[in-house]
Amino acid sequence: MPSSAEDTPTPDVICREDNRVGLVLLNRPKALNALSLEMVRAMETHFHKWAKNPHIYGVIQRAHDDGPFCAGGDVKAIYKMRDTDKDAGIRFYRDEYQHNWTLQRFIKPTVSLINGVCMGGGVGISVHGTHRVAAEGYKLAMPETAIGLFPDIGASHVLPQLPGRIGLYMGLTGAVIGAADGYRLGLATHCISADKFDLIQAAVREAEPIDPVLDGLHEDPGEGELTRLRPAIDRCFAPGSVEDIIARLEKETGETADWGRETAATLRAHSPTSLKLTLRLYEEGARLNSLKESLKLEFRCAVRCLRGHDHYEGVRAKMVDKDNNPQWDPARLEDVSDATIDAYLAPLDDVPELELEDHWTLVE
Repeated sequence: MPSSAEDTPTPDVICREDNRVGLVLLNRPKALNALSLEMVRAMETHFHKWAKNPHIYGVIQRAHDDGPFCAGGDVKAIYKMRDTDKDAGIRFYRDEYQHNWTLQRFIKPTVSLINGVCMGGGVGISVHGTHRVAAEGYKLAMPETAIGLFPDIGASHVLPQLPGRIGLYMGLTGAVIGAADGYRLGLATHCISADKFDLIQAAVREAEPIDPVLDGLHEDPGEGELTRLRPAIDRCFAPGSVEDIIARLEKETGETADWGRETAATLRAHSPTSLKLTLRLYEEGARLNSLKESLKLEFRCAVRCLRGHDHYEGVRAKMVDKDNNPQWDPARLEDVSDATIDAYLAPLDDVPELELEDHWTLVE
């Protein structure tokens, strides 16, 4: 079958075929490849097409210029439309989570080549695929609690699967990790320098078995920072309330005393509602052990966040006005009740629930 140069209508993501490979080239560098609704829909359309095309061996996802992979969803756009199109955010999260589910069910190799920022929605389009290659500039985080949201894209399913309490630590703090930690945690499957990305793409183009290719190029990155911090993380982020976690952090002594105080200060600066919601979703995700059910629960919470105060205030303070002085409401952890968090997770009454299709197959 000849290769096709047909691109998607949007220039922000280029989806095309080259012999046996489907290519997803994120092409919005000025926005750090933040995902718009149009980008998500374009990727979803092409993954469905590639799933049913027997000539396509696998998919490569990468930044078009090999810069930052993806900084997440375009929350600034949602913020700007808050008064003119109140359902814009709901449409975005519904389609984004559907695409996360599609990626999890896509049975062909999906190789994300990551060099630079991979946050939020960028984690979502990569972590549910089969292979995630971390290059030297790899920086992964789920920083949503700093902008009045919560780690979504199925993070409530992914984070509880990480060793010990590291997933909760990452979700609450938004800590940025490098390639070594990403590999040790399984968030990256291989560590390969960015100058080998074209070689990997060429191999998939010719339908070479991908595992031997990646295994042959992989270079062990050594131990990460979280290996040293693991005992303290497990100790401080043990089961309990967010208030308990902060109290434990502030009581750290010895080599981790400074880390404890700095981490406690980070948590105190984030949205109290987001922190408690993130903890609850982590617990629910561990109990459910189902990406599908976690995404449904996250959608309910996303709808409630879009109708609340803190998400818009966090985006304003961090990304629009950039005064880094969000005025959270409530402003104190003790004022966020269990009943408030229960309401975020309750069934939706005026918006259709997220229905993730699984009665059809991605291959014929």
